Amino acid sequence: MFITGLGTATPATRYTQAQCWDALQSSKLFGELAPRSRAILKKVLANQNGIATRNLALDPLTQAFDITPDALQARFTEHAPALATQAAQKALTDAGKTAAEIDAVIVATCTGYLCPGLSSYVSERLAMRANAATVDLVGQGCGAALPNLRTAHAFVESGQCKNVLSICVEVCSAAFYLDDDPGVLISACLFGDGAAAAVLSETPQQNRRAVQWKSCGSMLVPQDRDFLRFEHRSGMLRNILSPSVPEIAGRHVRTVFDQVTKKAELEKSAIKTWVLHAGGREVLNALQQSLSLGPEDVSASAAILREYGNLSSTFVLFVLQSALAQNAPGGTWWMSSFGAGFSCHGAILEVE
Repeated sequence: MFITGLGTATPATRYTQAQCWDALQSSKLFGELAPRSRAILKKVLANQNGIATRNLALDPLTQAFDITPDALQARFTEHAPALATQAAQKALTDAGKTAAEIDAVIVATCTGYLCPGLSSYVSERLAMRANAATVDLVGQGCGAALPNLRTAHAFVESGQCKNVLSICVEVCSAAFYLDDDPGVLISACLFGDGAAAAVLSETPQQNRRAVQWKSCGSMLVPQDRDFLRFEHRSGMLRNILSPSVPEIAGRHVRTVFDQVTKKAELEKSAIKTWVLHAGGREVLNALQQSLSLGPEDVSASAAILREYGNLSSTFVLFVLQSALAQNAPGGTWWMSSFGAGFSCHGAILEVE
C-alpha cells in the first residue's frame, strides 16, 4: 500500500497563545476559578510552552466560554464535516484522484459524535459512489491516525479496494471544559482544531516520491487507561490528562518501536526521518529522551506543535505532510501515535 496523496485543513481563525490569555482573563469563568488554577493558565498561555498559535473554530474567541452541551455539539456538527471534506479534497487533488475512484472512506474522530457518522456527510459532500464502503472510528483519541491507516491497509491488501480515503478530524474546541483540575486546564491551553486526510492506493503515484506502508504494530495497556481519556460530565466531554502522561507515552512508544523494528530486523540507525505525535512540549521531550533522538529528529513535530498546537489524531499526518514538503531524507521512516486506551501505535514507511 502506498500513501499517494495528503491534505490538511484548519479553521480560518488563528489565535496566539497571548490572545487566548487576554480573552480568558476577561471572561466570567476565569474569575470563578481558584487562584491556583488561574496561575496554571497564566503559566501555560503567557510563557513559552512549545505552542505559539492555534487554529480554532471560534469566531470570536469568546465563544470558547460558551460551554454548554448544545453549543459544543453545534460547533462539532458545523465544523467537523466541513474540515474533513476540505482535507479530503486536498488529498484527492494531491493524489490525482477523483472521488469516484475511491472505494472506501474511513473517518476517525474523538471530539464529537454524529449518527450517521462523519463518513456519511463526507461521502455526500464529495459526491462519492453510493457503493463505496464507509467506516467510522471513534474512541481512539490522539492515536487514531495509525489505526485508521492500518484499516485502509487491510482494505487494499485484501484486494477489496484500489483506493481508500483515510480522514482524521478533530474539533477540539467542541470539547473544551474549564474547572479547577490541572489536567483540564492544561488541555484547554494545548489543543487546536484541524483535519488531515490521506489517499491510500495499491500502486504509487507516478513522478513523485513513493511512500510505502511496510509494517506496523500496536499495544493497548488498559491499566493506564485512566491517565489519558475523556469522561462525560454534565453532558459534555471532559479531558482527563495526568501529569504522568509524558513518562507513560515515552515508555510505550519505545516499547512499540522496539517490537516492530525487531520483527522487521531493522536497526534504529536505519531510521532516516521521525514522524511523531507530540501531545505537548513535555511529551515530545519524553519521546526524544526515550528514543534517544537529537533535536533535529523531532524538529518536524516541534514545528507543527508550535504552529498548530496539539491537533489530536490529525497531528502525525500534518507532520508527515511537512516532512515530505521539506524533502526529508528518503529511506526508512518511523511514524508513531498514541492516545486514549492507553494505546500506542507505530509504523515503518519506505520513502523514495
